[in-house]
Amino acid sequence: MPRFLDVATLARFSPLNGLKKDNRHALAKKTEIREARDGEFLFSEGDAAKRTVYVLSGTVELLEGSTSVETIEGGTPESYNPLSPVLPRARSARAMGNVEYISIDTDLLDVMLTWDQTGQYEVTELRGEQDSPDDWMAILLQTKALQKIPPANIQAIFMRLQQVNYQQGDVVIKQGDEGDYFYVITRGSCSVTRETPLNDGGIKLAELEIGETFGEEALISEGKRNATVTMKSDGCLMRLGKEDFRTLLNEPMLDWVDEDQADKLVSEGSAAWLDVRLPSEFGASHKDGAVNVPLYFIRLKLKTLDPDQTYVIYCDTGRRSSAAAFILNERGFKTYVLKGGINQSRLVK
Repeated sequence: MPRFLDVATLARFSPLNGLKKDNRHALAKKTEIREARDGEFLFSEGDAAKRTVYVLSGTVELLEGSTSVETIEGGTPESYNPLSPVLPRARSARAMGNVEYISIDTDLLDVMLTWDQTGQYEVTELRGEQDSPDDWMAILLQTKALQKIPPANIQAIFMRLQQVNYQQGDVVIKQGDEGDYFYVITRGSCSVTRETPLNDGGIKLAELEIGETFGEEALISEGKRNATVTMKSDGCLMRLGKEDFRTLLNEPMLDWVDEDQADKLVSEGSAAWLDVRLPSEFGASHKDGAVNVPLYFIRLKLKTLDPDQTYVIYCDTGRRSSAAAFILNERGFKTYVLKGGINQSRLVK
């Protein structure tokens, strides 16, 4: 039977300790404790899988080729940072004896951090009292539809969602109609059916539950609704209008640079490094000479930044840094964003 990590343990790890309580709770319910036996590899050198790995108990040996370069023991301060996070991984991780560890989807974690740190609200502010206690917003962050939205627009998405209540049997969208909204289920469930020449009553295609989405296909393709969605029970949906959906699909006006371009800008004195990760992440590794202003402090710390200085902003993947750049650009700063983030950098200090 799968064992899942408790919230208190999850909060020890960086940058998981930067998540808001509701999101950390939702992530804990999805984070299964894994086991590795003596000599088993958690990952291998050259691995490019987007997973963030932490040691819970036991000892893991990090190797470069066949040479042991470091050991990480669960429960120590060193174990609270991800194992060899730079991709592709420069090291292999091998269990020394029995080991317990966790492996989290890096993209999901990064999107959750970006949303948390750009928002100025709590989940409860956007969730009615009658809505499910499940964190539908955390579920939504995993959907393919949201992954198409630029990270810098995450806050705007949630702030523009409109809440609509429905009763059992209500038709939310009808096959053949024009697309007008993108929907997220926050309470209740829906049935998806499609009419065919041989079946006017409709063939049942799917049932949708809390956190699931529908309606984006017609908005993206400019086509008609290809199915009918009906409420199976009383419920609540959040919807995003067609124009907002289109606007938020567009990448913000950001200037991206690769590592060579960024290094040249900094070495010539034309720009300075700005690290927008958590202090614990910054302490584990950072660019030489970088200033650390975590994303969630960026608005409060504007006066500490020089408006005449150009900044190359980075995080681990590019999500949080793009959100930070969007905020700073709106306030007149000149910024560049490191493409791919520090996890694809060869010069981690």
